[in-house]
Amino acid sequence: MREPLVGIIANPVSARDIRRVIANANSLQLADRVNIVLRLLSSLVSCGVNRVLMMPDREGLKVMLQRHLSRKQGPDAKLAAVEFLDMPVTARVDDTFRAARMMRDAHVDALIVLGGDGTHRAVVRECGDVPIAGLSTGTNNAYPEMREPTISGLATGLYATGRVPAEQALASNKLLDVKIRDKQGQVHHDIALVDAVISHEQFIGARALWKIDQLAAVYVSYADPQAIGMSAIAGLLQPVGRHEHGGLAIELGNPNECEFALHAPIAPGLMERAPIANWARLEHGERHRVKQRAGIVALDGERELAFSAGDEVTITLRENAFRSIDVAACMRYAATSGLMRNPNHR
Repeated sequence: MREPLVGIIANPVSARDIRRVIANANSLQLADRVNIVLRLLSSLVSCGVNRVLMMPDREGLKVMLQRHLSRKQGPDAKLAAVEFLDMPVTARVDDTFRAARMMRDAHVDALIVLGGDGTHRAVVRECGDVPIAGLSTGTNNAYPEMREPTISGLATGLYATGRVPAEQALASNKLLDVKIRDKQGQVHHDIALVDAVISHEQFIGARALWKIDQLAAVYVSYADPQAIGMSAIAGLLQPVGRHEHGGLAIELGNPNECEFALHAPIAPGLMERAPIANWARLEHGERHRVKQRAGIVALDGERELAFSAGDEVTITLRENAFRSIDVAACMRYAATSGLMRNPNHR
């Protein structure tokens, strides 16, 4: 029987974009990220996951983590062994793409992701059928849930070792399929896990998106009224559950011509008024053509794709698009099945 194997992709610079600066939000320090990984390694090894693959970096996370792993005493005495992927490090999102592909090819049982919506989107784009467990360490954290890493590690370890069966441990997730067909007939394709936002802007520039007056439309796969980010507009307008069928398409307009504006937290500490022109449900598999003639498509809070007059931009909601570890379901199964009980030996 093959030994269980888990991958960890930790974005060392998530939560450091301009949205944090303009809204007086704090950034997660490198030492905090290391501590999160250490808690994951502790809970994974307690479940029988003795080996972990991890994405390298050049920000210092790898160096600090290796220092802990070499101690082998105190809280660092019982940790899963870490093997860093042999790959070039560019300090760009390409590192995440490459690491996710390598972990998929290594047949990891599950992949734990530390980052915000953008990091999780990058992993899902390349990880194939590998289920992911998300931890919130970014600016916008609409997709990854806020959880104690120890519990996320336990749930992932219980699934990876086969102690919680897939039908109990895994959840299906929606995403938005974004396609741009240019005048030459070439198709550019990408995805968004939570929201695809259409902006009037003509140049990508700084990737982080925060200016409401530049927005034309917001498309969401789901929308929680407690979320931070552009999906908060949808969440406070007409909530759509994470595992509910359908999504939502919202058109923004001129403040003087709209019936109302919605007050929403589009970044930590940043409240803005979004003028709502109209909105409609998105159904699975139905292509929705973007009305805006030219602009930028931002995916999960970051400007990614430019389009011009004559290009056709479509947004399609896909249900059952990728799998994730349902942490709450795993822990309930562990409790009701007595997985965490050890008999007393006198």
